[in-house]
Amino acid sequence: MKLATRINSYLRIDGYNLEKTFSDFYDVGLNYVDLNYPEHVINYSKEEMKALLSKYQLTLNGVALRFRGDFINGELGNADPQIADKALNLCKEAVDYCRYLGGNVITIWLGFDGFDYSFQINYSKVWNQLVRAYQEICDYAPDLKISIEYKPYEERAYAFVDSMGITGMLLQEVNRENIGVTLDYCHMLMKHENPSFAADIFGSRRKLYGIHLNDGYGVADDGLMIGSASPFKTLEFLYYLKKHHYDGVIYFDTFPVIEPAAHEAQQNLEMIQYMNKLIDSVGMEEIQKVIDSNDAIEAHQLMMKFFKMNIH
Repeated sequence: MKLATRINSYLRIDGYNLEKTFSDFYDVGLNYVDLNYPEHVINYSKEEMKALLSKYQLTLNGVALRFRGDFINGELGNADPQIADKALNLCKEAVDYCRYLGGNVITIWLGFDGFDYSFQINYSKVWNQLVRAYQEICDYAPDLKISIEYKPYEERAYAFVDSMGITGMLLQEVNRENIGVTLDYCHMLMKHENPSFAADIFGSRRKLYGIHLNDGYGVADDGLMIGSASPFKTLEFLYYLKKHHYDGVIYFDTFPVIEPAAHEAQQNLEMIQYMNKLIDSVGMEEIQKVIDSNDAIEAHQLMMKFFKMNIH
């Protein structure tokens, strides 16, 4: 299993830098890393970062764009053409950095492309602008996976790319082989989506490029430990990842504040391994039979079965 966790959960701790963080990853048993660009790479050349990853036997999964400063009124969809071009060029820089380090995925979350008020943006203009921008990024990096991460709100009251439906429409209009989606479990709960619905639809179309796993209560991006708030939804979600042979990295996008970051990552690791054993013990075919029965009683009996299982 390819696993990574959130670097910023460690960097907030006194005395931590990127090397100390990578050392903790190695100790816990994580094997992949996702870097925020340019946030995590400012003080490291490509050569230095490559050596640091190698030292702790970590593989770069990919690079996630982080837009700050000039982009608070929009990134690729910004109404100012110069700022939109700056966002596009930042994506291309991230592609170059990722490619040098052997990564596979460029994750683009447009936290500021959205609106707060009625009559504030030209929706069709922003839509067309995003389609063209994603096409240009895909064409610039045909050897990499360009992945759209959606979220319904935060940083803006309304995000432009807010749901599985809008993301699916974007994939269709961008119309490139290397465009896909990163599913964030908490983001889907915030949108009142069932995470498994998106995993099945995008997974069946081989467009599932990234997984951010966490948990929450559906109002905010809580970033709780895996399986802590909605364990059965998490089990179903993992079932669909297995069904569609997802072979990418599962990234623990959890936010320990009071909890020690390394211990919290260990709990996430143990929970996902335990849940995978539960699924394997019941069996993929048996679970599919329950789903195909379209019977709430049988589904509830399956959940009871998971409760009663004793896995070692």
